[in-house]
Amino acid sequence: MTVGEKQPETGTDTPPDVLDGPFSTRQLLRIDEALRLADRTTGLTFSVFVGGLDEPIREHAERLHRQLAEPEVSVLIAVSPNQRQLEIVTGRYARKRVPDTYAKIAALSMVAAFGGGDLAGGIIQGLDQLSRYAGKG
Repeated sequence: MTVGEKQPETGTDTPPDVLDGPFSTRQLLRIDEALRLADRTTGLTFSVFVGGLDEPIREHAERLHRQLAEPEVSVLIAVSPNQRQLEIVTGRYARKRVPDTYAKIAALSMVAAFGGGDLAGGIIQGLDQLSRYAGKG
Protein backbone atom coordinates (compact mmCIF):
# COMPACT_ATOMS: atom_id res chain seq x y z
CA MET A 1 0.00 0.00 0.00
CA THR A 2 1.15 3.52 -0.66
CA VAL A 3 0.30 6.64 1.26
CA GLY A 4 -2.91 8.12 -0.08
CA GLU A 5 -4.20 4.82 -1.44
CA LYS A 6 -7.86 4.20 -0.59
CA GLN A 7 -8.33 1.80 2.30
CA PRO A 8 -10.89 -0.99 2.03
CA GLU A 9 -13.79 -0.12 4.27
CA THR A 10 -13.44 -2.79 6.95
CA GLY A 11 -13.93 -0.42 9.86
CA THR A 12 -13.58 3.22 10.66
CA ASP A 13 -10.69 2.80 13.10
CA THR A 14 -8.44 0.71 10.82
CA PRO A 15 -5.09 2.52 10.37
CA PRO A 16 -3.35 2.44 6.99
CA ASP A 17 -0.85 -0.40 6.51
CA VAL A 18 2.03 2.08 6.31
CA LEU A 19 1.62 2.65 10.05
CA ASP A 20 2.12 -1.07 10.72
CA GLY A 21 5.76 -0.84 9.58
CA PRO A 22 8.95 -0.26 11.55
CA PHE A 23 8.52 3.54 11.77
CA SER A 24 6.61 5.84 14.05
CA THR A 25 4.53 8.62 12.53
CA ARG A 26 7.24 11.12 13.49
CA GLN A 27 9.93 9.02 11.79
CA LEU A 28 7.80 8.73 8.64
CA LEU A 29 7.40 12.50 8.56
CA ARG A 30 11.17 12.99 8.97
CA ILE A 31 11.90 10.53 6.15
CA ASP A 32 9.31 12.23 3.94
CA GLU A 33 10.88 15.62 4.61
CA ALA A 34 14.36 14.25 3.83
CA LEU A 35 13.04 12.81 0.55
CA ARG A 36 11.43 16.11 -0.46
CA LEU A 37 14.54 18.08 0.44
CA ALA A 38 16.79 15.71 -1.55
CA ASP A 39 14.48 15.90 -4.57
CA ARG A 40 14.18 19.68 -4.41
CA THR A 41 17.88 20.44 -3.99
CA THR A 42 19.21 17.99 -6.58
CA GLY A 43 16.55 17.76 -9.25
CA LEU A 44 16.83 13.98 -8.98
CA THR A 45 14.08 11.74 -7.60
CA PHE A 46 14.89 9.83 -4.42
CA SER A 47 12.83 6.85 -3.24
CA VAL A 48 13.02 4.51 -0.26
CA PHE A 49 11.81 0.93 -0.09
CA VAL A 50 11.78 -0.86 3.27
CA GLY A 51 10.73 -4.50 3.28
CA GLY A 52 11.65 -7.97 2.16
CA LEU A 53 13.73 -8.35 -0.99
CA ASP A 54 13.66 -11.49 -3.12
CA GLU A 55 16.85 -13.30 -4.07
CA PRO A 56 18.96 -12.22 -5.79
CA ILE A 57 18.71 -9.03 -3.74
CA ARG A 58 20.39 -6.68 -6.23
CA GLU A 59 18.16 -7.80 -9.10
CA HIS A 60 15.02 -7.25 -7.01
CA ALA A 61 16.20 -3.74 -6.09
CA GLU A 62 16.90 -3.01 -9.77
CA ARG A 63 13.40 -4.22 -10.71
CA LEU A 64 11.91 -1.87 -8.10
CA HIS A 65 14.02 0.97 -9.49
CA ARG A 66 12.83 0.31 -13.06
CA GLN A 67 9.22 0.64 -11.85
CA LEU A 68 9.77 4.24 -10.74
CA ALA A 69 8.22 7.01 -12.85
CA GLU A 70 11.58 8.30 -14.14
CA PRO A 71 14.23 5.68 -13.41
CA GLU A 72 16.98 7.50 -15.35
CA VAL A 73 16.97 10.39 -12.86
CA SER A 74 16.08 8.32 -9.79
CA VAL A 75 17.98 6.99 -6.80
CA LEU A 76 16.43 4.11 -4.86
CA ILE A 77 17.46 3.11 -1.37
CA ALA A 78 16.19 -0.43 -0.76
CA VAL A 79 16.50 -1.70 2.81
CA SER A 80 15.52 -5.10 4.14
CA PRO A 81 16.08 -4.95 7.91
CA ASN A 82 15.16 -8.61 8.51
CA GLN A 83 17.58 -9.79 5.81
CA ARG A 84 20.20 -7.23 6.84
CA GLN A 85 20.46 -6.02 3.24
CA LEU A 86 20.90 -2.57 1.73
CA GLU A 87 21.02 -1.66 -1.96
CA ILE A 88 21.35 1.76 -3.55
CA VAL A 89 20.31 1.82 -7.21
CA THR A 90 20.96 4.85 -9.41
CA GLY A 91 19.57 5.56 -12.86
CA ARG A 92 21.73 6.32 -15.88
CA TYR A 93 21.68 10.10 -15.39
CA ALA A 94 21.65 9.95 -11.58
CA ARG A 95 24.78 7.75 -11.62
CA LYS A 96 26.74 10.56 -13.28
CA ARG A 97 25.97 12.74 -10.26
CA VAL A 98 26.17 9.99 -7.62
CA PRO A 99 28.86 7.53 -8.75
CA ASP A 100 29.06 4.09 -7.13
CA THR A 101 31.96 5.18 -4.92
CA TYR A 102 29.83 7.88 -3.28
CA ALA A 103 26.86 5.54 -2.97
CA LYS A 104 29.11 3.04 -1.16
CA ILE A 105 30.28 5.73 1.28
CA ALA A 106 26.67 6.67 2.01
CA ALA A 107 25.82 2.98 2.44
CA LEU A 108 28.59 2.55 5.02
CA SER A 109 27.17 5.44 7.07
CA MET A 110 23.69 4.01 6.82
CA VAL A 111 24.83 0.55 7.89
CA ALA A 112 26.56 2.06 10.94
CA ALA A 113 23.30 3.75 11.98
CA PHE A 114 21.30 0.58 11.30
CA GLY A 115 23.74 -1.40 13.45
CA GLY A 116 23.02 1.02 16.29
CA GLY A 117 19.29 0.35 15.91
CA ASP A 118 18.44 3.62 14.12
CA LEU A 119 16.72 2.58 10.89
CA ALA A 120 15.00 5.92 10.25
CA GLY A 121 18.09 7.93 11.17
CA GLY A 122 20.23 5.82 8.85
CA ILE A 123 17.86 6.38 5.94
CA ILE A 124 17.73 10.13 6.61
CA GLN A 125 21.51 10.29 6.90
CA GLY A 126 21.90 8.36 3.64
CA LEU A 127 19.48 10.67 1.83
CA ASP A 128 21.39 13.69 3.10
CA GLN A 129 24.75 12.30 1.99
CA LEU A 130 23.52 11.18 -1.41
CA SER A 131 21.91 14.56 -2.09
CA ARG A 132 25.09 16.39 -1.03
CA TYR A 133 27.13 14.21 -3.38
CA ALA A 134 24.69 14.89 -6.23
CA GLY A 135 24.84 18.64 -5.70
CA LYS A 136 22.35 21.18 -6.95
CA GLY A 137 20.51 20.29 -10.10
